[in-house]
Amino acid sequence: MTPTMSEQELKENVLATVSKENVKFVEMQFSDILGIVKSVSIPAQRLEKALEEGVFIDGSSILGYATIEESDMRAVPILDSFLVYPWSNDSRLKTARFMCKIFDHNGNRFKGDPRYVLERMMEKASDIGFAFNVGPEFEFFLFKLDGNNDPLPVPNDVGGYFDLMPQDSGEMVRKDIMMNFDWMKFDVEASHHEVAPGQHEVDLKYNDALTLADRMITLKFGIKTIAFRHGLHATFMPKPLYGVNGSGMHVHQSFSTADGKNAFDDPSGKFGLSDIALKYIGGLLVHAKETCAILASYVNSYKRLVPGYEAPCYISWANRNRSALIRVPAGRGSKSRVELRNPDPAGNPYLQFAVMLASGMDGIEHNIDPPEPVEKDIYHMNKEERARLKIDSLPESLGEALHIMSNSKLVKETLGDHIFNHYLHIKTEEWDDYRVHVTDWEVEKFLRVL
Repeated sequence: MTPTMSEQELKENVLATVSKENVKFVEMQFSDILGIVKSVSIPAQRLEKALEEGVFIDGSSILGYATIEESDMRAVPILDSFLVYPWSNDSRLKTARFMCKIFDHNGNRFKGDPRYVLERMMEKASDIGFAFNVGPEFEFFLFKLDGNNDPLPVPNDVGGYFDLMPQDSGEMVRKDIMMNFDWMKFDVEASHHEVAPGQHEVDLKYNDALTLADRMITLKFGIKTIAFRHGLHATFMPKPLYGVNGSGMHVHQSFSTADGKNAFDDPSGKFGLSDIALKYIGGLLVHAKETCAILASYVNSYKRLVPGYEAPCYISWANRNRSALIRVPAGRGSKSRVELRNPDPAGNPYLQFAVMLASGMDGIEHNIDPPEPVEKDIYHMNKEERARLKIDSLPESLGEALHIMSNSKLVKETLGDHIFNHYLHIKTEEWDDYRVHVTDWEVEKFLRVL
């Protein structure tokens, strides 16, 4: 086992790498409440001081952070998160990044830092003997650019699921993504063309949720950067095109014990799953409605969660049925896991993973047994059949999801008062703005006839 380096050794190692790689700039990276990457760039010669003190930021200018009265904050680099961007090949602009923790003006961890939410939940899981591991399937679209480099809602190809087109620009982007992020040791397991034209998927190898959330913040930024280098625009908008599949982020998840065993596996258990796994599924199902505003966090998210496009809209679980909200993929032993299918890649991964973990742990704590799995295609069931099987539905809009979340004790305790209240305020404004907007569809449908 490799011994853990001390803080001083980590600092010395970072400074040596910066010198050796001729790094010119270092980005101090963090996210706002919605998961949008934020950064403060410093010249490399100021790095040593930043490693000691962090860098000061104005929290009042960051969405969901703070008011003007409490705006002075520090972004403190996480030493073992240091990476050099492989795509910054211009020697004059070579850039590295740290992920950061945010502290308030009193030197305390800032409760509005989304990363802190997941850190707290991971500590709770650790307290009962578990590490929380996830493996996200990350979908996105590649669109063409106009003469001003503005994105057009035009896919870069006409491919379908697993298609491989010779010299296709999307294939070249995916391979460039894999090469760059493998160099950064992000462990990209696979990539392929998805169902819709211009839609692609990149899968990251299973790891602890905090490591994966950090990687995903950089991954989203990196995918956009690499796509632009190829003359394309990458978007994580859940449903950018009418009539085709939207982009999801199915999240495979499990617990591991201190000795590295998969706590969801039990060869003698029902379906080959441990009692802990079944209770975890029970928690995810019971809290599915109240966590939906975090997992599917935009107005546009709910145009993906409709029948007919392989996205879940009914609250159920299954072993094989891909119309269910939760699926238990084939594979047991170290591969035992559950897959939650309603999250999308537009959201904040720190908050998404945190409410997933909170839901599953609540199921374990309160012995919530899931119902029997539903292996029949739910999309083809009528309302009466779903009612007979007690299959409920996810919220149909962001407004409905926010209303349910506003009354959720679990989500409020997980996020903390600061993020819970700011999130509801920001997202309610989005919903209200959408509700009063008159769409092209309405004008075309009704202007002449009404």
